[in-house]
Amino acid sequence: MSKVSKLAKAPKSARQEILPLADFLCFATYSANLTFGKAYKPMLDELGLTYTQYITIIALWEERGQTVSGLGEKLFLESNTLTPILKKLEGMGYVTRQRDAADERQVRVDLTDEGRALRERAFAVGLFEACGLSQEEFTIARDLLIKLRTSLFNSLHK
Repeated sequence: MSKVSKLAKAPKSARQEILPLADFLCFATYSANLTFGKAYKPMLDELGLTYTQYITIIALWEERGQTVSGLGEKLFLESNTLTPILKKLEGMGYVTRQRDAADERQVRVDLTDEGRALRERAFAVGLFEACGLSQEEFTIARDLLIKLRTSLFNSLHK
């Protein structure tokens, strides 16, 4: 019987003793995400961006004229979350949004010249050194997180 199966059948008090919060992968991931946010905050405040706006700018740099739905998939954001972010970035002069001429149901998003210039400044906001990982460890950690995210995503969409 696996450790997880044994824990599932153990009384609640035994499960709590066996698995403290620090041993939960979900908590390690969550707390690392919070810490990343705190580390990025001063640099992003200087740019006048939130973290979500920052990653949106980075994603838009990769491909011109992305659809809102495609961008949402890339960022793992629902359109009702992404649309206000795009409206704010549009109001700041960093992106344009316009209906696709071939399919008016689709909205295409692109960076403006100002948005591309901001992306250059935003791209300099990196925390590689602060992570305390070698290049190899950094790559392994990133790849494992992507594998974890993909597996979880796929298990939710079976």
